[in-house]
Amino acid sequence: MKIINWVHFPARFAWRQLILDRTKFIAAICGVLFACVLVFMQLGFKDSLYSSAASAPTKLNGDLFLMHKQSEAMWRPVHFKRSEIMRTLGHPAVAEVAPLYLGLAPFKNIQTQTKRTLMVYGFDPDAQLFNVEAVKNMRGELQRKDTVLFDEYSRPEFGPVRQLLEEERNVTEINDYKVSILGLFQLGVSFAADGNVVTSDLNFLRIFPGRSADEIDMGVIRLQSGASIKQVQTELGERLNMFVNIFTYEELLEYEKLYWANTAPIGFIFGFGTIMGLVVGMVIVYQILFTDITNHLNEFATLKAMGYQDGYFVRVVFASAFFLALLGFMPGYLLSVGLYQLAESQMFMPMPMTFNKVMTVFFFILSMCAMAGLLAIRKLKAANPADMF
Repeated sequence: MKIINWVHFPARFAWRQLILDRTKFIAAICGVLFACVLVFMQLGFKDSLYSSAASAPTKLNGDLFLMHKQSEAMWRPVHFKRSEIMRTLGHPAVAEVAPLYLGLAPFKNIQTQTKRTLMVYGFDPDAQLFNVEAVKNMRGELQRKDTVLFDEYSRPEFGPVRQLLEEERNVTEINDYKVSILGLFQLGVSFAADGNVVTSDLNFLRIFPGRSADEIDMGVIRLQSGASIKQVQTELGERLNMFVNIFTYEELLEYEKLYWANTAPIGFIFGFGTIMGLVVGMVIVYQILFTDITNHLNEFATLKAMGYQDGYFVRVVFASAFFLALLGFMPGYLLSVGLYQLAESQMFMPMPMTFNKVMTVFFFILSMCAMAGLLAIRKLKAANPADMF
């Protein structure tokens, strides 16, 4: 009972003090709501960035992956010799290897004839490098000359490809080279490319005539059943040249995410936006709490004269901060859910509202309000009962 009273009476006093001036109270809630939405959106964009960066690696069918150490990410690869991946076949645990060719190229919209850049993936269809059902089912057709599969999750600026395929209008150009679109598959766009196509390695070299079959962008290695991935990774690292990175599946995903987080400026922008949202919200809450304390300084001094200790006033201020955080967070969360759906429909990238994200943002907002309350408490030291006489 004592603990309940220790919390209840300061909280009740804080609530009554907040609702005394309804206009100021609503303004404070709007300030917290603004900070909440800003943080939600910045974290959502960052998660969408990381999710899109990993869209291609998550579909790759392999245990280990070779990339040149100068490759910043899959969309910015540095070529290395095909013989490097073939050397891995000397390890008894290596079952299969396959080269993967990557390149950005302009795709001509079949309807408008305008061009937009997309990512082209080239590989031997029989190797089944992608865990995508449509790609597996059409591996035989992909062997045909000048054929590709188009990612139906690409941005609409590439044209209504599905409708055009139904109308048997499937001929276009990639990198000014005429190709036929055989069908669709599902992969997803990223911040690096607005669309994707997959094709055979031979067709890839036709689309990019300046490329050589001996220069690959990534090597995909599949191991024998039961082989230790970490052990084989270490042993291959001792055999291969020093300029090649050997990634596990998890390391490849992390490598792609780290590029956007640390190397590309957009990762910093989203992180900085999150911090600025919290700072703006903290300033607004601080101003509200500071003004309330200033306007009621005589009342606080009277309470001190009646015997109330500083700890009571600290609890009052923190209770006010908690109410503002809670009442600002709830509408901010609901508004953010709608904005996430709107952003997904426009960006064509996933922006999931996960439970962990919700709890993280609530913790951020609560910490923001608590920090504002901590700063505002300093004003209470000026509430001296002697000043009343």
